[in-house]
Amino acid sequence: MRTAYSVETVRNAERELMARLPEGALMQRAAAGLAAACAQVLGRVAGRVYGGRVVLLVGSGDNGGDALYAGARLARRGAGVTAVPLSPDRVHGAGLAALRRAGGRVAGSDGARELIERADLVVDGIVGIGGKGGLREEAVPLAQAAARSRASVVAVDLPSGVDADTGQVHGAAVRADLTVTFGAHKPGLLIDPAREYAGSVRLVDIGLPLPDEAAELEALQHADVARLLPVPGVESDKYRRGVVGIAAGSARYPGAAVLAVAGALRGGAGAVRYVGPAGDAVIARYPETLVSDRGPGRAGRVQAWVVGPGAGDDAGTVAEVLAAEVPVLIDADGLRLADAAAVRARTAPTLMTPHAGEAAALLGVGREEVEGARLASARELAGRYGATVLLKGSTTVVAGAEGGPVRVNSTGTSWLATAGSGDVLSGLAGSLLAAGLSARDAGSAGAYLHGLAGRFAAQGAPVGAHEVAEAMGRAWRDVRAVERGV
Repeated sequence: MRTAYSVETVRNAERELMARLPEGALMQRAAAGLAAACAQVLGRVAGRVYGGRVVLLVGSGDNGGDALYAGARLARRGAGVTAVPLSPDRVHGAGLAALRRAGGRVAGSDGARELIERADLVVDGIVGIGGKGGLREEAVPLAQAAARSRASVVAVDLPSGVDADTGQVHGAAVRADLTVTFGAHKPGLLIDPAREYAGSVRLVDIGLPLPDEAAELEALQHADVARLLPVPGVESDKYRRGVVGIAAGSARYPGAAVLAVAGALRGGAGAVRYVGPAGDAVIARYPETLVSDRGPGRAGRVQAWVVGPGAGDDAGTVAEVLAAEVPVLIDADGLRLADAAAVRARTAPTLMTPHAGEAAALLGVGREEVEGARLASARELAGRYGATVLLKGSTTVVAGAEGGPVRVNSTGTSWLATAGSGDVLSGLAGSLLAAGLSARDAGSAGAYLHGLAGRFAAQGAPVGAHEVAEAMGRAWRDVRAVERGV
């Protein structure tokens, strides 16, 4: 599992470690890791480090010092390194001296754009993790020049101009091909829109004492998901494995019911009960489904409900499901029709799965506000409703009703932005709820499998939601292969 920590937590850990180390030792560790990463990039873009052209964009803090010391290491290996200090009177003095001793040069900002145009590598050491807001005015032309150039851009710890704690981007920011971060991931490296600016991310271990319980974010990996997935035992039957109820679809949207059932059948529960007006369409596609037209309360025993996909204006069914004393997943129309007080009054777990537009409607804000502050929006929704919230989108995040680290999904593909994809996810996560997973784990594991299945189904081409459901078995086997050591 990857974890991300707030700036305050990282700063405290740095101070604790620096108190035990010789002066400057921590910066040298960071610079060594940064230089090694830059050398690899130069090897790819220029063929070798010797003779490679490197431009360092140097701010006034320790971030600039990291860049200067890394530049000195590259200069000693024969690279042509030029530093461009943005605040020459506040540059890291020892780092600048080290660069000059190694044969590096210093240039003013006037000729920086020409240097960047000829560079093989640009190192962004303008602003560190404590920066707030976008780039300062004098830094914007340099970031734009780097974006236009053929050079690879490596960011030091975090792309300058993005918010380390929230993932928000207020104004202009550096777009990196690679971000080399030190000690721990920062939330902004895992959350859009900032994640888009970071490129690939490489973590350099510098020995920071960071306890797991202090993490702000968690990103599950294959082994974590494999441990969560339900596996039937020798004495399992369909009822012991869990039964999920699907209350979805309408005369106008029967396909939503079919897709939710498709996701549920591949989610680990032993049986799927469907309630709603799309029973004929469901049975025609999935004859193993247990179909009822008698409403949720008389459909038979279930261990969890999914309500809302394609439900239209059926508020009565939504209310009936919310009154059930089992875990409930609310999606799509169900989010619009659910009574907020009824959701907050529930004692069994509740998992809400809005996309940005639905979350914006629930919060009473604009969609762009949710998209620009995904982490804060998910936490706000979870707090308001007393529910676990899975906020879908380019970065899917899962905020628990009880607080704690927010889960961030690392799988997925832009091809998943297709009609019905969310219905498949709802059925899948609802099935995991019925199989006994907590709302947080069901949402996290469901998003992970769904994203992986989307990758397998698409393989770089357009894909339909039904194909995502069909690829779920492959995703499940791929995850479990790690547990089996395959």
